Amino acid sequence: MCGIVGYVGRREAMPVLTEGLRRLEYRGYDSAGIAVHRAGKLAVYKACGKVREVIGTLPKRIRSQTGIGHTRWATHGVPNDINAHPHCDNSQRIAVVHNGIIENASTLREQLLTQGVEIVSDTDSELLAHLIARVDAERLDDAVRTVLRSITGTYGIAVIDTAHPDEIVAARNGSPVILGIGDGESFVASDSAALVRYTQKVVYLEDGEVARLTASGYEVSTLDAAPIARAPAAIEVSDGSYDKAEHAHFMVKEIHEQPECIRRTLRGRLDKRFHSARLDGLNISAKELLSFKRIKVIGCGSAYIAGLLGAKLIERLARLPVDAEVAAEFRYRNPIIEHDTLYLAVSQSGETLDTLIAIDEIQRKGGTVRGIVNVVGSTIARKCAGGIYLHAGPEIAVVSTKTFVSTLIAFTLLALFLGRMRDLSPGEGRRLIEALESLPDLVDDLLIHEADYRRLAAKYAHYDHAYFIGRNYGYALAMEGALKLKEVSYIHAEAYPASELKHGPIALITESTPTVVLVPDDDLVERNLASIAEIKARQGPVLAITQSRAQCNGTMVDDEVAVPVTHELLSPIAMLIPLQFLAYFAALERNCDVDQPRNLAKSVTVE
Repeated sequence: MCGIVGYVGRREAMPVLTEGLRRLEYRGYDSAGIAVHRAGKLAVYKACGKVREVIGTLPKRIRSQTGIGHTRWATHGVPNDINAHPHCDNSQRIAVVHNGIIENASTLREQLLTQGVEIVSDTDSELLAHLIARVDAERLDDAVRTVLRSITGTYGIAVIDTAHPDEIVAARNGSPVILGIGDGESFVASDSAALVRYTQKVVYLEDGEVARLTASGYEVSTLDAAPIARAPAAIEVSDGSYDKAEHAHFMVKEIHEQPECIRRTLRGRLDKRFHSARLDGLNISAKELLSFKRIKVIGCGSAYIAGLLGAKLIERLARLPVDAEVAAEFRYRNPIIEHDTLYLAVSQSGETLDTLIAIDEIQRKGGTVRGIVNVVGSTIARKCAGGIYLHAGPEIAVVSTKTFVSTLIAFTLLALFLGRMRDLSPGEGRRLIEALESLPDLVDDLLIHEADYRRLAAKYAHYDHAYFIGRNYGYALAMEGALKLKEVSYIHAEAYPASELKHGPIALITESTPTVVLVPDDDLVERNLASIAEIKARQGPVLAITQSRAQCNGTMVDDEVAVPVTHELLSPIAMLIPLQFLAYFAALERNCDVDQPRNLAKSVTVE
């Protein structure tokens, strides 16, 4: 959830650290801080608030060539100056930044208090600094290893020590840590966003590994000090991917990037000769794929909702039973892992902790799991023996837009691929491929109506409650629309199947509760129109998202947005665009922080 950055080398550390914090702010923005070596002592600067506010308090020039920084998303302790990272021991010799949760923090805190240690914050992270300082070891990495062997929980850490001013020690267990390898300099970060300006060579730490970084290189070892040979890998993300360009916010920039994201996800994957898809990255033979009797999709948040839509796509085209489940619920219910089931783990970041632990449970019981992720080299991508990369590019806004669309494209390709292996006709495959190829242009045409979406959002933004309903594909899409609205505008929004309206939710419909109704051009148009009539009979305002041949003709609804007709399986993507803009512009009307909504972080690496 939080962001870590560290530097050791020949250049001034502070500009590297501050730029890294700016790039990592989407991972945590309750508070921020920096610790650097300065004249044989630690200089620590930290405060509650946005990164730009903290950077504004720093001295104009700080000469140091080694330091660590942190952007915090609060878990233990409220956001304030004291709870901000880095944390130090009482002697100000050790400084630590930490992502994750130490589960045995209460026990460790009591032990330290009985030993006379003064603990100043409410965090679990501060305990690490005190524990490391109390280890009698010649090397910093040995002291860190000793402490970590007593820790229960998750961590990604970076540590500096005044006794070792020319090195940083990092370690990982359940929270991502990446080493950046430069010429006469080394970096550490929780995300490659902090590194791409300086290097394209990285080393990914695995759970239970410790790294020692100096200007001349790096060493990786286990918690038992056994050395590990780990060659650098290349990252392909460009530095410019982290700029807003001419857009006011990353969220709207990423909405506008969706046509190109669709093209990238499709690139090289459409097999026109056999009217199918190419998904060589799955690393599963045709014989093995045909042996699976069902598919289970797991994910969290928008990834889970994409999984619900993906399940319907695969069932429709491949005629396989598919269901989707929230990863946290899956991991905690002692699931039955079947060897004739293909498990799909969905995560835009590739670091979602609940999904990672679910993967571990599946693999421990001998199941076959593949990943659908956006970030190349992420933990889920490395854990799974194959999968589908989205190639959507970095998504900086906390809420998912372009990665959600790219995930739906990935599921469509998988459904086509599995369908053509079974009983989907070549003609049906060809028609879907044609629709996929024309989809980017269709989305481009929807984006030009941004001003219309803004006027609608201004009309509905003053409501404090909203409902979203739909049938079949429309219900999962309603879930995503409601999630986006509540995430960025803080309007209480709920989604229901339209068929369930009369079974309880209709009791909440009043003139103060608008409902967004999704009416695709399918066999259920009349049923959706009946649901609208039920809402209007209770004086509920209705905003309908329709398709050209399923319009409400303005007679039954307060407002209507008609999107073009496309292949039925792609209609959720066409109807999604107005929902994304509705959430974005409603947030602007309510003066909300669009890119960094309260209480949310981009990559959820804690429970």
